[in-house]
Amino acid sequence: MKIALLFGLFWMLLGNPLVALLVLLAVLYFLDRRFVGLTPSFTKPLRRRSRIAALRRELEANPSNSGSRLELARLLLERKSYAEARSTLEPLRESLLMEDSAEFWDDYGTSLLHTGRVEEGEAAIRKALDLNPRVKYGAPHLRLAALKAKSDKAQALAQLEAFSRIQSSSCEGYYRMGKLLQGLDRRAEAKAAFEEGLRLYRQLPKYKRRQERRWALLCSLGKNAS
Repeated sequence: MKIALLFGLFWMLLGNPLVALLVLLAVLYFLDRRFVGLTPSFTKPLRRRSRIAALRRELEANPSNSGSRLELARLLLERKSYAEARSTLEPLRESLLMEDSAEFWDDYGTSLLHTGRVEEGEAAIRKALDLNPRVKYGAPHLRLAALKAKSDKAQALAQLEAFSRIQSSSCEGYYRMGKLLQGLDRRAEAKAAFEEGLRLYRQLPKYKRRQERRWALLCSLGKNAS
């Protein structure tokens, strides 16, 4: 109702329904990016593409620059260019510098998972967690949970619970746990997980709510669907 009223106001002010609609969409997009974060950023892919090009040039000039190689691989993973990320990381696999790097093994494992080498990918991610159970604030647990969601529900839940212990102030783990429980048709437990995510959100300080608002909204939608 409020959106319809806002559209009517813009139409009255601008005198053109198409322009009013475009302005309304721009306002809604700005508000979402500022306060929620459900919609994607239009500028982030452009910045990432520019940085990838710069890192490729750096590696052409100096292939042994491991810092640039790691950064390039992470940007490629963000872009879902998994095959290129894997080929970027593979020269570092035998490096003594990377042997004890939990972040490297998680990145490498992720690239393997998405290029058909699932068992090797899982082993690499588990190695990352063995080296540092809190690496990347527990994100590898979410990767393993997603991997096991269909084949081993109990293991997937265990990974989500491990993530929740690490990210005690994150609503994401509760949302993902709720979705997994929904898939198991355990709707009462799924609803409880979503409610816990919302309860946690209400207890967070204001500065933390901005980054958790997206997951809190998804928890609310999940709860209503349970």
